[in-house]
Amino acid sequence: MTHLTDLERQLHDYRLVTAEILYHMPDHPALLQTFIWQDYDLAPQFPQLNRFLGFWVEKIEGKLHSVYVARQKLLSVGEIKAVDGVFLVH
Repeated sequence: MTHLTDLERQLHDYRLVTAEILYHMPDHPALLQTFIWQDYDLAPQFPQLNRFLGFWVEKIEGKLHSVYVARQKLLSVGEIKAVDGVFLVH
């Protein structure tokens, strides 16, 4: 599903996922730095986020400290409401 538009992803139950990644700075391991990652992903497996974290562990020098994840459903059935009538404003 890598070639889907953002709307198509949302219709396939993808959610906007934001991860706050805290990591140890390579030159100063006692200091933590923050990195924010955001993409559409599938909960609860989070394949995109796990792929990114795997890349981080293999290629980035900063050792991971913690990852906080938030997700938001952007489209839902509850947001679509039927209209009872038409109101004309002149």
